[in-house]
Amino acid sequence: MEKNKETPGAQKPKGRKGRHSCQQCDKSFSTSGDLKTHLRIHTGEKPYSCEECGKAFTQSGALKSHKRIHMGEKPYSCEKCGKAFIRSDALEIHQRIHTGEKPFSCKECGKTFTTSGHLKSHQRIHTGEKPYSCEECGKSFRISAHLKSHQRIHAGEKPYSCEECGKTFTQSGALQSHQRIHMGEKPYSCEECGKTFTQSSHLISHHRIHMGEKPYSCEECGKTFTTSDALKTHRRVHTGEKPYSCEECGKTFARLNALKAHRRIHTGERPYSCEECESTFTTLSVLESHHRIHTGEKPYSCEECGTSFTTSGHLQTHRRIHTGEKPYWCEECGKTFARSDALKKHLRAHTGKKP
Repeated sequence: MEKNKETPGAQKPKGRKGRHSCQQCDKSFSTSGDLKTHLRIHTGEKPYSCEECGKAFTQSGALKSHKRIHMGEKPYSCEKCGKAFIRSDALEIHQRIHTGEKPFSCKECGKTFTTSGHLKSHQRIHTGEKPYSCEECGKSFRISAHLKSHQRIHAGEKPYSCEECGKTFTQSGALQSHQRIHMGEKPYSCEECGKTFTQSSHLISHHRIHMGEKPYSCEECGKTFTTSDALKTHRRVHTGEKPYSCEECGKTFARLNALKAHRRIHTGERPYSCEECESTFTTLSVLESHHRIHTGEKPYSCEECGTSFTTSGHLQTHRRIHTGEKPYWCEECGKTFARSDALKKHLRAHTGKKP
């Protein structure tokens, strides 16, 4: 009589009848069929493939669930909110949102999660592991979804578009944040001053103003900043980089906001108006400086003589009286000046133009 053939990679049950264990990872199963299916994880075998897209699976059940994507079938729905899912386990995970159940906890910090996958991703914060790396630039990520979003930068792919203005984004989260601009929604508010923001990251950066925290410092001059973006923009002072150019006149700028403000010169747009005298301005900062004419506020004072000014620019010009600095010079005769308007007046002497 022929002996029963054993499943490759399996060992005979020990102690408990009907248990089949995997020699690779010691996981045990009640039937040899379940063990055989499990072994495909180690062998990489995927015998079930989708006729629509060719994607392969280790189990027939997984293929069956996958086919629902092409059919648009979502047989499992949530009784609380009506949201439907392709798989029953996806519904079970979703229901934890309503129950508040978070069965997976981190041993390092105690934080809890609704899925084991979220816990696994979180644990990489403690281990520093970033297993997903970009083939284009080598940047690595903790989560595969973050890598996929990043790869769209290289591909130029922006699949998420705003129905209001048509602006496109690489991430759905970025689109959701953007849509709050049109809705006027600012769900994140500062407990210190009440200022509201469309994004939580903007609130976190804002908090640093109250705390006096400036964690980002320039290696060139030591100047510190509250955000990494502010530091990145500042570095252009040292590198001379001006990546934003005007399509009308070709003038370049280090900051995008500076380009936007400059464009208003060509369009004639002056969106900021004074409530006191109805004067209009191209930028908010100029309007704020103008307001001080009405309030009499002069927040910028000279440490040398105590003279105060409405703008930091006027203070900077005034300081040259004490320092003797004259940064503006005439190319015709070499004469130097403390103020740009004084140089312009002087140049008229060479050109023969009357003021």
